[in-house]
Amino acid sequence: MKRAVIIHCWGGKPNYCWYPNTKKELEDKGYEVAVPEMPDTDYPKFDKWFSKLKEVIGDPDENLYLIGHSLGCITILRYLESLKEGEKIGGAVLVAGFAGGIDIEEIESFINKPVDFKKIKSHCKNFIAIHSDNDPFVPLKHGDILKEKLGAKLIIKNNMKHFSGEIDKEENCIELPDVVENLLEISK
Repeated sequence: MKRAVIIHCWGGKPNYCWYPNTKKELEDKGYEVAVPEMPDTDYPKFDKWFSKLKEVIGDPDENLYLIGHSLGCITILRYLESLKEGEKIGGAVLVAGFAGGIDIEEIESFINKPVDFKKIKSHCKNFIAIHSDNDPFVPLKHGDILKEKLGAKLIIKNNMKHFSGEIDKEENCIELPDVVENLLEISK
């Protein structure tokens, strides 16, 4: 069975913004979907998020698809970096993702060392990067980096800010059909 895990943003919860709609749409397509509540979401620490993600995933395989939002994306990249030789997943959708270059002290534990893109690509061949042209937190250049370094398909949305809601003082983004459409495409 194909399964997906959605990793929320900093300050997010499983029922926040577009996650519930995406979960329902994927379940309607036959996926098993988990949206775990990451520990200490308001004061995130990489080791806790990483442990939680490993626990939720269990054994990775090519029927596993990871979907991240903002801080959830770098968590996914670090997870992929940690996999053993020969372990692979089916794909990853990175919404407002980044692999470093964000100067925010509170998330230093996630980005305190360079990402090993070559190792990440050895564990996952299919990447989708969805970015907004007016994101106040993750500039569009980060989408270009994911496209260049991971071979990600880059989708640029207009005026979607951080694809969030009240946490980021935005109008709530409750649907993001690009996530499901592209995940279904890479999981054929």
